[in-house]
Amino acid sequence: MQTLRFQSVFDIIGPVMIGPSSSHTAGAVRIGKVVHSIFGEEPESVTFSLYNSFAKTYQGHGTDKALVAGIMGMDTDNPDIKNSLEIAHQKGIKIYWEILKDSNAPHPNTVKIMVRKGDKTMGITGVSIGGGNIEVTELNGFSVSLKMNTPTIIIVHQDVPGMIARVTDILSAHDINIAQMNVTRESAGQKAIMIIEVDSRDCQDCVKEIESISHLHNVNFFD
Repeated sequence: MQTLRFQSVFDIIGPVMIGPSSSHTAGAVRIGKVVHSIFGEEPESVTFSLYNSFAKTYQGHGTDKALVAGIMGMDTDNPDIKNSLEIAHQKGIKIYWEILKDSNAPHPNTVKIMVRKGDKTMGITGVSIGGGNIEVTELNGFSVSLKMNTPTIIIVHQDVPGMIARVTDILSAHDINIAQMNVTRESAGQKAIMIIEVDSRDCQDCVKEIESISHLHNVNFFD
């Protein structure tokens, strides 16, 4: 007999959400909100590349509205999700769609999002895996596995000696235990990313201290 294990209540009942579909709506909002949080500001333009199931049903299931809502920082239960396309237009955010119904993406509910503001760009590939749960599989060209089911700190920084030690020293000083840590980089001395899953949701003071580290581009905490 196989025992099913759930990391959070969302694995069982799903999030509080605006319908019609947890995979195509709630999951899409959450993917967009990850982009919103890491990018740190409203973009001038966004290109959504939709694959397979997302591409075939994105308008009928409200995936388009959900993704745009997430980009603007809305939560899954925000009643303005249904008006997100109009709101984005009013804010002057240009939205572009690339529909790839017959692609060979590993998961049918896959979207690649490219956001731009001036010279600043960022790309994320996300997957809605069901019940409102998501996984980020690519971030700015880095292959990652980010499921957002546990408190997570994402740090984008220059690849310089001692950076990991500085971050982990701050976490230790705040009595925050690391559950899992993934570090990757473009190449030696270039941009790098730390993805740190922690056991505590009380990380605000710690994150503020991390922000003061030199050679750091941005830090985001997802609880």
